[in-house]
Amino acid sequence: MDLPSFLWLWRIAAWSMGLTLTGYGLLAATGAYWAYRRRQPDPPAWLRLLHITLGITLVILVLLLLSVGIVGTLGEYGRLGHSVHLPLGLGVVGLVLASAWSASRISLERPWARKLHLALNGGLALALAGVGLSGWQVVQKYLP
Repeated sequence: MDLPSFLWLWRIAAWSMGLTLTGYGLLAATGAYWAYRRRQPDPPAWLRLLHITLGITLVILVLLLLSVGIVGTLGEYGRLGHSVHLPLGLGVVGLVLASAWSASRISLERPWARKLHLALNGGLALALAGVGLSGWQVVQKYLP
């Protein structure tokens, strides 16, 4: 790929990662508040809608990060797999998609789905930390 500069790609990745981390934090906060309010009479309907909207946004941002990483790496090196960032990133994508799937399964008939959703999100916190640190190392290769 003959792209004049990858600066625009780095900006997209930086903003997407920042928004992803912010979204994850907001999802954790709204999820914890929702769990608290679920035990109370008449939990607010807007909270569920906000949590679901944030979750959908997180899925979109993570898929955007995946595509930016693939385009940037192929454009710079012509092939993938130069660092641990790729498997960690694929792990984040897998965890986010699995978390979204498990969230769609949550119901009174499937109590395992909520436990799975929480476990996947705990793993996602660790994976996001790993991909953030490895991503920082990858970005250092591009900077002069």
